[in-house]
Amino acid sequence: MSHLIIAPIVLPAVAAAFLVLVLRHDLASQRIVSAGATLALLAVAGWLYMSAADGAPASYQLGDWRAPFGIVLVLDRLAATMVLLTALLAVAVLIYALAGWDDRGRHFHPLFQFQLMGLNGAFLTGDVFNLFVFFEIMLIASYGLILHGGGARRLRSGFHYVAINLVGSTLFLFAVGLIYAVTGTLNMADLAARVTQIAPGDEAILRVGALLLLLVFALKAALVPLQWWLPSAYAAAPGPVAALFMMMTKVGAYSIVRVYTVVFGADAGPVADIAAPWVVPAALATLALGAVGVLASPTLLGLVCFSIVWSMGSLLLALGLFDASGLSAGLYYLLHSTLSGAALFLLADLVAAQRGRLADRLVPAPPLRHPNLLAGLFFVAAIAMTGMPPLSGFLGKLLILDASWRGPLAVTSWTILLGTSLLVIVGFARAGSTLFWKVADRPPQPVDPAPSIALPVAVIAGLLGATALLSVFAGPITRELAATAQQTLDINAYVRAVNPAALALSRSAPQ
Repeated sequence: MSHLIIAPIVLPAVAAAFLVLVLRHDLASQRIVSAGATLALLAVAGWLYMSAADGAPASYQLGDWRAPFGIVLVLDRLAATMVLLTALLAVAVLIYALAGWDDRGRHFHPLFQFQLMGLNGAFLTGDVFNLFVFFEIMLIASYGLILHGGGARRLRSGFHYVAINLVGSTLFLFAVGLIYAVTGTLNMADLAARVTQIAPGDEAILRVGALLLLLVFALKAALVPLQWWLPSAYAAAPGPVAALFMMMTKVGAYSIVRVYTVVFGADAGPVADIAAPWVVPAALATLALGAVGVLASPTLLGLVCFSIVWSMGSLLLALGLFDASGLSAGLYYLLHSTLSGAALFLLADLVAAQRGRLADRLVPAPPLRHPNLLAGLFFVAAIAMTGMPPLSGFLGKLLILDASWRGPLAVTSWTILLGTSLLVIVGFARAGSTLFWKVADRPPQPVDPAPSIALPVAVIAGLLGATALLSVFAGPITRELAATAQQTLDINAYVRAVNPAALALSRSAPQ
């Protein structure tokens, strides 16, 4: 099993290189190889999840170089859950793209595989510097994917997206440099021991490094006031690419959980719980701004993008508690929001394609070709995203409310979460009635012929069906996630798996 830990990184990397070097001009063969590699990734991710669920965290040391000197990957329940979710979403997105999106530009499949490599690497790495490396791989692939298909709007938003991420990458490097300067290591398990022994004169530098890292992760997670790039970038991206980008924001949330529990958690001495005072207030502001954006958006894609911002506020409200109940609730909501958000992006792409020049604008238009089918899918997706019963959004919201009740801002959290939920429901109701109920009294505009929507509709229905399964099997799933949360907060188990010497070092630290 140990060598399979690296497979979620190596498999898409090899597939991407093969697609670029050998099959660059053969789209049919690219589709076969890309689909085969993605299905193989799903099988490996499933195997790794089952392996992680049965035991303690496992480490993989590349070249047999021991931590903290070599590159180390760590598989625990949290990493395995994120890799499995990435693989599931990748299969759905790839099937949707095979219906026609992948032939609207060059190199879709190699970039898609490189994106999977970056995502999986970010979830599996046990080193802050390699987290930066996989961030860059993920972002470089996303630069190409967001421009796939061309167009002035996509190009303009793509440049903004590249610029903001270059700033984020620069801050990431500054943070890594500051932390290394005062600790001499970037291995997370080794850092967990060394931050407790930091000299008093270096505490300020370490604090600056830790807060700069939090700033970078908040940028990736679209937390207020660093959320402004997401609506324009995701709305301009092709539908399947925006759906895959649902995992990009989750990387930011995952990094906050991983780094601020293992390295800067409750046992981190002078920098203990350094992120805790910031995350929940930022999440509450994100909830408020996201809900206002949903209500005010003039386009369907804009509405979906702001609902993603709102969902990230809900997610970080739970994860920002940094306790077992908050982490468990947040992980359930993470699964739900990823699936329902991806379904909404794909559905918005399908609707816009049938409305001609009006595209996704929320104004009355001539009837769609499949109004009842699309309206039904939108109704289910809206119920899921807004958190109405009986789908998983409702259960996720209940779990977050229960977890936050024991937090320091309980009344404020409940008030904002419930109040913004009402605004989001109103926003989705307004969009649905405009798109599917109000019909413009003018002849239909010519649109590009669409051979069939059977495959895209099947993918969207599958994603929404998965949210329904999250509700039906909520009991066993929440028990699994509770065990994942407990293991994630067991820092000694993580350090023991990666670098037992660091555990001895931390125990010798003065209390």
